[in-house]
Amino acid sequence: MRFAVSDDGEAPAKQSSDQFDNKRNLYVICIILAVITISVYAQVSSHPFCNFDDDFYVAGNQHVTGGITGSNVVWAFTTVHAGNWHPLTWLSLICDGQLYGTTPHGYHVTNVIIHTLSLLILLFLLFRTTGSLWQSAFTAAMFALHPMHVESVAWVTERKDVLSAFFCFLTLLLYSEYLTRKKLSLYVLTIISFLFGLLSKSMLVTVPIVMLLMDIWPLNRYPRHEKLKGFFSLLKEKIPFFMLSILVGLATIYAQHEGGATREFALFPLATRIENALVSYLKYIGKTIWPADLAVFYPYPSSIPLWKPISAFLVLLVFSALFIGMRRRYPYLLVGWFWFLITLMPVIGVFQVGDQAMADRYSYLPTIGLFIIASWGASDLSKSLSCGADAVGIIGIVIITISAALTWKQIGYWKD
Repeated sequence: MRFAVSDDGEAPAKQSSDQFDNKRNLYVICIILAVITISVYAQVSSHPFCNFDDDFYVAGNQHVTGGITGSNVVWAFTTVHAGNWHPLTWLSLICDGQLYGTTPHGYHVTNVIIHTLSLLILLFLLFRTTGSLWQSAFTAAMFALHPMHVESVAWVTERKDVLSAFFCFLTLLLYSEYLTRKKLSLYVLTIISFLFGLLSKSMLVTVPIVMLLMDIWPLNRYPRHEKLKGFFSLLKEKIPFFMLSILVGLATIYAQHEGGATREFALFPLATRIENALVSYLKYIGKTIWPADLAVFYPYPSSIPLWKPISAFLVLLVFSALFIGMRRRYPYLLVGWFWFLITLMPVIGVFQVGDQAMADRYSYLPTIGLFIIASWGASDLSKSLSCGADAVGIIGIVIITISAALTWKQIGYWKD
């Protein structure tokens, strides 16, 4: 079942035939994208641990390499090691430790497997809720094969990224299924999946807001009348999710403070943090469009010319206002844009953790919003052009091919 309302005037028989063809094509696309993703990332299986946190997180961490023991499981839930509290991530690494000890290839392979499964769940999620196969496929392909996402997959330390993304997409898929069948068991499973995601990485605290965005599009759940009442009704059903976000958010703040990961305002003044955050938003967009000069560490600027944050603020404000104004005709613009802005907010640097100005790994989930804008925007644009669909399809394949090639090259930088 799809939630998006079709207004193309097609006859039911033709729609049924198209849906059958789409479902058949869906499985073919799943196989193709999975094979491509695994092939591109296959080289990581021969990579050793890198000396940038992998030793601290895994190779030199006896709780991880020691495998599954009662004390190690307790440690996973109670430690603030590395300034983080993500017990499910630690448990997944401990399971790898049970299998592979200090041999790195298994840890890398696990990351690739989780990343590939996340790709498939994202594709099913988008297709299930929109009924648009090719737009969903392009979005999922860019998630799987964008060079900025290499850091999250090829770096063992970033297990928390791939694991939390898996549960994020699973949560949203279960949420859409619950809305179809209205079974309490599905609602409970959605909450459990979300909790697992939070226990993998607390960056998922914004997922309840993403669910509200999906209520706008593609789920079309906001009533035409009594909008305020309808909003509070949708908000009410997400109270458990917001409560979990608050609790895990507080636990994370405590862990980061106790683990020494947070930075004092004397070192990074609030004004500087806000300026860097505004500029970083545009840098993330720029690197998503043109992924050049990617780095494992982006130094925090000693000073930022005032015109840069002011210009960035105006750009963000203009696009936000523009997409809000276009929400009725092109709701995916609003949803994709605010998906990007909101999911990036926990790591944009206002609450500074570490010394980096930004990080490629932080784009792993947020850029999906930009890919949604590009996919559905290109589809709408093609309808106004002669031979538009064929041209957009060819351009899409070229972009995916180039992105896969750049990702292959980027992975090579993570060999040591």
